[in-house]
Amino acid sequence: MPEMTDFLAELRWRGMLQEMTEGLEERLAGGPISAYMGIDPSGESLHPGHLIGLFWLLHFQRAGGRPVVVIGGGTGMIGDPSGKSAERNLLDAETLERNVAGIRGQVERFFEVAGGARPLIVDNREWLARYGLIEYLRDIGKHFTLAYMLDKDSVQLRMAGGISFTEFSYMTLQATDFLHLCRDHGVEMQIGGADQLGNITAGLELIRRVLGQAPDGSPRAFGLSFPLLVSPSGAKFGKTAEGTVFLSRERTAPYDFYQYWLNADDRDVPVYLRRLTLLAREEIEALEAEQAAHPDRRPGQRALAFDITSRVHGRAEAELQRRVGELAFSGEPLTDPDVLRVLHDDAGGFDFGADVSTAFDLALASGLFASRGDLRRTIAQGGVTVDGARVGQPDQALDAPVAGRFHVVRHGRRRLAVGELRG
Repeated sequence: MPEMTDFLAELRWRGMLQEMTEGLEERLAGGPISAYMGIDPSGESLHPGHLIGLFWLLHFQRAGGRPVVVIGGGTGMIGDPSGKSAERNLLDAETLERNVAGIRGQVERFFEVAGGARPLIVDNREWLARYGLIEYLRDIGKHFTLAYMLDKDSVQLRMAGGISFTEFSYMTLQATDFLHLCRDHGVEMQIGGADQLGNITAGLELIRRVLGQAPDGSPRAFGLSFPLLVSPSGAKFGKTAEGTVFLSRERTAPYDFYQYWLNADDRDVPVYLRRLTLLAREEIEALEAEQAAHPDRRPGQRALAFDITSRVHGRAEAELQRRVGELAFSGEPLTDPDVLRVLHDDAGGFDFGADVSTAFDLALASGLFASRGDLRRTIAQGGVTVDGARVGQPDQALDAPVAGRFHVVRHGRRRLAVGELRG
């Protein structure tokens, strides 16, 4: 287990450190510290863009730190302008409560599955909602000048298109979070993506003005940013990004989640292995070497998909999805009912009735073929199998379903559909 003195070196190697404020390195050398990360509950599920922060906190916890997660039930009613090109639609209280509850459960499960103690999880609505308007302007607003706020990148980037006073004030609310946590919970550090650095430093400024320096004259609080996780196209991960996946199995089935990482671009795999797993440096470097020597075997993607699915959905689910992936595309007959169930429910399966008695009718119902003529041509070319046996004639009779319920139709080696008997 790394100590705090080794923690920054670990972050640098993993590419999880972008900037940090003055005095942090010396403070970490002095012993354990508490650090918090905020999560905006604009959706009911976390997505890959949140994972780098969660893994950051896991590494921090393993090094002896105390992680704190703030779910923005209060700030979520306002909207963070950072990285946004337009004003966000404000969410109602009921939606926010549902989102906060869903995210809290996912964060708790993430740490439990990883074998770590739960972080302190709080909702900033608990303290932000206590402020009245006059009190807030007097106690918080007086510490921020317009010049200071206008200088922030998150504001500058929105000035041309317009930014409301609501979103303009966001940084003061996030700064209030930091002040509250520092004063009431002893939290000395805030972490966030690179686009959050302006908000983080606003919190440091507020703490300095309200609480002053530490007794020895050193900073009382610190900030650290990490690089944003980006998609293969270079876009920031987010809930509206095309092709994104979610940590909630209701939004993204574990099969699709596993396959997403299994199909990661070779160029992204080293980054993902370092930032989105707890694998040791030696293991990651060995995987990178094997990936470079045998990219066709995809060792990096396989290790990544298994590890990250284990963290999010548990090891048993990851084992099942690995088995599903290996068997589905091996070309071998599929007989495992658990695997067949996943492929039917999560990979575009179909249903058929007891009246379907020929391979032709079953294959047509699978949706793998554009037309009856397309199916006949593919059968004539030897490209259709049912339950592992090649279909030689359209009127070929079906054998009994696998496990009494399933038939597997394949179009070549890479396309398949699992049908389930209904009625």
